[in-house]
Amino acid sequence: MEFNLAKILPFLIDGLLIGFVYGIAAMGMTLIWGVMKVINLAHGAIIALGSFFVYLLFVGPFQLHPYISLLLVIPIGLLFGMLIYFLSIHRVINAPYLSTLLATFSVNMIIIGLGTAQFSTTPRAIDFSLGTFHFGSITVLGTRLFAAGAAVVLTAALYLFLFKTTPGKFVRAVANNRAAAELMGIPSSRILALSFGLGTMLAAVSGGLIATFFPFTILSGGTYQLKSFVIGVLGGLGDPLGALLGGLILGALEGLIPFYMGTSWVPVVEFVMFVLILLVMPKGLFGAKK
Repeated sequence: MEFNLAKILPFLIDGLLIGFVYGIAAMGMTLIWGVMKVINLAHGAIIALGSFFVYLLFVGPFQLHPYISLLLVIPIGLLFGMLIYFLSIHRVINAPYLSTLLATFSVNMIIIGLGTAQFSTTPRAIDFSLGTFHFGSITVLGTRLFAAGAAVVLTAALYLFLFKTTPGKFVRAVANNRAAAELMGIPSSRILALSFGLGTMLAAVSGGLIATFFPFTILSGGTYQLKSFVIGVLGGLGDPLGALLGGLILGALEGLIPFYMGTSWVPVVEFVMFVLILLVMPKGLFGAKK
């Protein structure tokens, strides 16, 4: 197919804007791994819960604006993640990786089971629009622009928290050397719970943003969980900023691939790239953070 920038650019921009949201989702997963060395298999279910939370507040008796609902997702997601940590992760945090995998997988199955019983698997959608914006011949959905802006703000807020606040420095200390941090008086158990809560909150917020422009079910989170794995490998596990950059790369690919090969090829290309990077650059394109 002939290269035509004018035709490709709209696909690329749309993919990049969605990539910001993918980056936020992956940031939650990579933060948990970087601090705790836990692979959170409940990540996708939590993304779906974030979508349903925003949806139910929008269509329910409150009829709350989706973006106001997102402000509620932040503290609720944080507290929910801390609760999950103390109920299922805390007792196996020092056990072999298989134990934490099974613990988070159990949480995943509980959420999916309860969600399926309550909501079924019928697709839901939020009938909401911020209109469109025109930049020359390029048309961009307002919800995409807002989601990208929200992703940038969340990334900046996370960076400021980790590098400029005392709890954030505690998180980095525990991630670097938990035993040494405990000797210095840092309450590692509470910091680990906070870290898991932050990762859960980021996943839930990404789910709320996704709900404003894609239909979803309680099972939809699995797709975004797989994308988070790919992005984590792209950006380097344990590096939140690398996750955002990896999300942009994946989003750009998702925008461009259908233009040349058809939508059905998107997951094929993504996971071929996933395997190749694991083989050639196992620390990711930007290097994993220690």
